Amino acid sequence: MFALPESWVWDFWIADDGEQYHLFFLYASKALKDPDTRHYRASVGHAVSDDLVTWTRVVDALVRSDAPAFDELATWTGSVVRDENGLWRMFYTGTVLTDAGNVQSIGMATSPDLYEWTKSDRNPILTADTRWYERLSDGHWHDEAFRDPWVYRDERIDAWRMLITARSNHGRPDDRGVIATAVSRDLDHWELQPPLSQPGSGFGQLEVLNTAHIDGEHVLFFSCLAADLAEERRSTGTTGGVWAVLADAAGVWDPSTAQQVTGSDLYVGRVVEQRDSGRPLFLAFHNTNMDGEFVSGVSDPRPIAIHDGCIRLGEPIAEGVQPHALLS
Repeated sequence: MFALPESWVWDFWIADDGEQYHLFFLYASKALKDPDTRHYRASVGHAVSDDLVTWTRVVDALVRSDAPAFDELATWTGSVVRDENGLWRMFYTGTVLTDAGNVQSIGMATSPDLYEWTKSDRNPILTADTRWYERLSDGHWHDEAFRDPWVYRDERIDAWRMLITARSNHGRPDDRGVIATAVSRDLDHWELQPPLSQPGSGFGQLEVLNTAHIDGEHVLFFSCLAADLAEERRSTGTTGGVWAVLADAAGVWDPSTAQQVTGSDLYVGRVVEQRDSGRPLFLAFHNTNMDGEFVSGVSDPRPIAIHDGCIRLGEPIAEGVQPHALLS
């Protein structure tokens, strides 16, 4: 587990440089007293590991910019990829607090080595477009949800694809969560497109979208708190947590078919391929305890597999334990 005694740690993403795993994480000082205030003080920290279990903290990656800037309030969740020239690119969320509420947009930073990061002078590179996506001025949600960029190579279109947490500009207000998307040929120039899903799937928002290949299936992960579920899901007593959707034969994800992977104790699930074994491992952050209090910290990895269309998680891996022994 990765945790800090002086700070809360929550959302995270991981890059593998072939020798070490790099953990980028949101953190804020516990001197704030109330963990709910952490979001408006978030910076992006950085730690490294050889095994995804034992982590060493290194120099921070990003902090908010001086005003006026798209990330003058805080820097939020993102992802990291390496381009064909070996340059690392971090796509991340910037936030601004207006009189009406929080406005989110997407920025980019680059690094030659994953340690020293330079923000793009073209930030923000993407913002919510009213042709498809809800804006804060619509008055249906507590913020302008346009965040958590997940970038991966989509071989079906021979281009880079970005998935973004956003809300549709139509539909019932509590059920507008959609998979926003943008595409790029060069990672510099992005074209925002219509969402890959439709409102009405049962979620007010699909947070921290990310993908993984597990046992031959292309899986989409996202998270949603109980308070952000559509009324039909809330009325059944469903808790918040991490959710997963298996792509259909056409490669399409339908969030209405999502299965719940964890309860509210874990949030922001991500899958990382273990370098030596090639096995997928699942990590999340520790969200709440049995009393509903915020916990903090990134979990130890757990084996993850798919059996008969259902996601299965193994027990957390201790240092030196091989994952294949835990899902036999």
